Order: sequence, then C-alpha cells, then structure tokens
Amino acid sequence: MYKDKHVLLIAGGGTLGTYTGRELLRLGCYVDVICPEEKHADHERLTFHRGYATEELLAALFEKKRYDGIVNFLHYPQVEAYKQAYRFLIKNTDHLIFLSSYRVYANEQHPVTEDAPRLHEVYAENEWLMQKDTYGISKARCEDFLWQECRGERWTIVRPVISFSQYRLDLLLNSKDDVLRYARAGKPMPLPLSAKHLHAGLDWAGNSGKLIANLLFKQQAIGEAFTIFSGHGMTWGEVADAYCKTIGLRVEWVSDEAYFESTPDVKAKSEIMWRYDRAFDRDMDVGKVLRVTGLTPTDFSSVEDGIRTEVALLQK
Repeated sequence: MYKDKHVLLIAGGGTLGTYTGRELLRLGCYVDVICPEEKHADHERLTFHRGYATEELLAALFEKKRYDGIVNFLHYPQVEAYKQAYRFLIKNTDHLIFLSSYRVYANEQHPVTEDAPRLHEVYAENEWLMQKDTYGISKARCEDFLWQECRGERWTIVRPVISFSQYRLDLLLNSKDDVLRYARAGKPMPLPLSAKHLHAGLDWAGNSGKLIANLLFKQQAIGEAFTIFSGHGMTWGEVADAYCKTIGLRVEWVSDEAYFESTPDVKAKSEIMWRYDRAFDRDMDVGKVLRVTGLTPTDFSSVEDGIRTEVALLQK
C-alpha cells in the first residue's frame, strides 16, 4: 500500500511533520518536504524544498510529479484562504490530509469521540470567543468547508492533541523551553491544582506522526475525521510526574489565582487556551483511529520515553 508512493508534506519541517515523514519513509514512501528552514536529508528517499508553500512553488513541484498523498500542516486563520489552497491541492493528489486540532472539541462529552460537539457549535453565541480564537475556531470552520462543500472528495481531517518534541516540551500552558528552564534552575514550576486530575490532551510527536502517516491511503479514512492520540489516558498530574522522573522537574500545585499571578505573561497570551481547552477534561476515545490505521497500543512509546528521546536530541 505504501511502497514507492510519493508524499508531499507542506510545512512539514517541524514537530509533527518530522515524525510523519520518518514513518512514511519507514513504510517505503518517497517524501518531499516544503519548509522555510534549511534542512539536509538523511535518507535517500527524502527531499527538502526550502521555502514557503506558495502557489508558484507548488505548481513547479506538481509539474514534475503527481503526489499520491499530501499532508498539509499549514494553519489557515481565515477559511477563505484554506478554500483556495484546498482546491489547488486536491487536483494534484489522490489523498489530501487537513491538519485540524483536538481543540475543536468542546467539553460536553466524555470520553470524546470524533462526533462530539465542537467548540464553535456549543459557544456559537459567544462573540468574544468567535472573534478572538484564531486557532480552534478557525480549524473548525475549515472542517465545515470540507464537510459541507467537498463531500465525495478524497480528504481526511486529523485532530492531533498537543504533540511535544525537542522543539516544544509542553506542560499545560508552559511550552518551548519553559519546562527545561525550571528543571535546570531547580525552581518549582507552579501548576494549577484544578487541572491535576484532568485527562491531558498531550502525546509524544512520534506517536502522533505515526498515526497521521498510517491514515494515508486508507479507504476508510476518506471523508472522515480522526483524533490523533495514542490513548495513554494520563492526567496532567501524571504527565508532570513523567517530567519529574525524566528531567528532575519540581512541581508545585497551586490555586488558579496563584498560578496566573506567578505567570502573568502566560495568562495574557493563553486565556482562550486555558478556558476553552486546558481546563477541559480530554479523555479521548481512540477506537476509530486505531481501527483504521491498524495500530495497537504496543506500537506507541510512553510519554516518559518520549520525553527522554527529545531531551537526548536536545543534548546532541
């Protein structure tokens, strides 16, 4: 199914794209990656194209080959921009994957399945959220375009949870180098006690990339949406424990008020993320994605092992 297939990863040089590409190479594909960074291929079937995915660059690539699959990792804050990109891409591939997010889900159903109520449906009357959330709401609007205007075409929606890697070690609202900075300083990281026992919407990027890659070329994936998650079932408290065991992080569970007082910059940047995502219980049902990909829990690494892998990469 995968051997000698040609796949294009648009904006595929980052966290999810890197691991999706590795899995596709392992499966026997040729992988082309468009990304703005200077990268050097370490595999004979891997090719990097430095730049942004403009229509001119894409047209030049499409003149040379037709891609069996395209995974588009770009984010489109405006649905009209995605509509234009989609119509161009779908003509040049047999299977197009759209990167949505688990953040489209509201907090109405537990465990969360792919047909659970979405944020923009539950909070349709919340004008502040509809205007300010340029990520979860924007993703949902792009999904609606696919559901409503592109039925019968060969697309798939993927909704990854937070996927950590060496580029971003996430813990609730803390990201990038926050966790390592606290660990190195030996200073306790304050975390909101209200989230400690909530299921965490977080996974290792190696697991997420494997799932995305294994949805390509599956007939059962066409016209469907999938939560991208290995289903480890950990709470935020357990995720914090994993960081403590692997990198020596110290954690202090405090009230929400104390947490935001200690991290005012986080609150200013992440109010929507906290109120309409991290404060939700993200108990995800992964039955659908495992059934279609054919993967099982034994195919995934633990969060703890994922942290060790990424920290080792940072130390090289």
